[in-house]
Amino acid sequence: MLLGFALIVLLLGGAAVQSWLVVEQLVEQSRRGSEKAIQLTAAIQELDERTVDIERSARQYLVLDNPVFRQRFDEHLDQSLAVVDRLDGMAAEPLLPLLGGWRMVAEALRSGLEQNIPQAEIIPLLGRMAELNDLLKQAGQRWIEAQNRKSLDDLEANRLRLGGRIGLALLGALLVALAIGWWLVRPVRHLEQAIIRLGASRFDEAVKVGGPADLRQLGKRLDWLRQRLAELESDRERALRHVSHELKTPLTALKEGISLLREEVPGPLASGQREVVEILQHNVRGLQEQIESLLTLNAAAFEARRLQIAPVRPRKLLASVAQRRELHSQSRQLNIVVEAPDEQAMLDAEKMTVVLDNLLSNAIDFSPEGGEVRLVASHADGLWRFECIDQGPGIADEDRQRIFDPFVQGQREAPAPRQGSGVGLSIVRELVRAMGGAVYLLPRAAGAHFCVEIPDEQQ
Repeated sequence: MLLGFALIVLLLGGAAVQSWLVVEQLVEQSRRGSEKAIQLTAAIQELDERTVDIERSARQYLVLDNPVFRQRFDEHLDQSLAVVDRLDGMAAEPLLPLLGGWRMVAEALRSGLEQNIPQAEIIPLLGRMAELNDLLKQAGQRWIEAQNRKSLDDLEANRLRLGGRIGLALLGALLVALAIGWWLVRPVRHLEQAIIRLGASRFDEAVKVGGPADLRQLGKRLDWLRQRLAELESDRERALRHVSHELKTPLTALKEGISLLREEVPGPLASGQREVVEILQHNVRGLQEQIESLLTLNAAAFEARRLQIAPVRPRKLLASVAQRRELHSQSRQLNIVVEAPDEQAMLDAEKMTVVLDNLLSNAIDFSPEGGEVRLVASHADGLWRFECIDQGPGIADEDRQRIFDPFVQGQREAPAPRQGSGVGLSIVRELVRAMGGAVYLLPRAAGAHFCVEIPDEQQ
């Protein structure tokens, strides 16, 4: 295998080095030509602009006979002659006779103003100067076209020569690749399929890989990993069943018993006993919510591995999330603003809906009545960025590092009573990580600003 790769590298590397040297030569030649063409065009354009200034100052001087306008004329003329010298230094042969003519007209125009010749003789000189500018533009364009044709001819000649060499190198590399491809492709494909099955939590099929000894050993390791993951998945399911059955069932019976005591079915309760019953009922209800939140968090972690990437429009996604929380926001008299480009993204719409719904729900709970919550989506650098911004009390500094941990609730309280166990942001983090993204809290003077970044699968 190493010998085959070495032969391919030698064949393609030799052709690549030759191609690189030729391309570098052509690129350098093209770069110099382009720079010269840009400089030439810019200089001609500048000369044309200076000519307009010369004509304006000359006419003003002829009409007003003011030394200030004569001074301006001399300045513009000197600047124009400097541009002419710069054009002369570019050695563009078609322009040289025209540049000489331009200097003659400029000197004639200067001497004419010095000798106070009639305006009727000055005007034709100005017209001749403008005419020479047009001729310079045409000559410059012809020179640039001639240089481009020369570059293309050189490129074509080198293209044919390099094409033959690259063709031979590719043919040799193809023969070598075919010789080792049949030995490597099939086991690598088996490895890829096995990894896909493991990622999709399909542990029922054994991993079998042939080919070289290293790949066979890797296949055995993957099969060991499959068995280990299957055991862990089985343990997790047993733990969830244990939590569901061993805790929820007796907890329900306990809850019913406390309800009977609270309703004084066994008999009347003293004030102290009634207070104890209220405490028991509150704690049982809290424990039941914690158990249900734990089951929800584990279910979300399990579902996070099942991605369903499909085309979706972020604007429509944000609008649907806002519509789902419309009654919730109306009860707090909040205005939900959706900002998103009208583009298409490749995302898991179901998981993104859960992520945005959790963020929006928290934002609504913590926003003051009559406030505003913004849902923003943007696309840049191969990432889709989703932001949820509210005007609530924000996140305390001591809570920022652990706000995404399970069962963590911030120290700052919501303006209105709310029920929550602190797993919403944990679910958000699990789903976002499953989609290959990241969620974090941005610093903000007032309110909370959550940001979710998801890779664009179209890139």
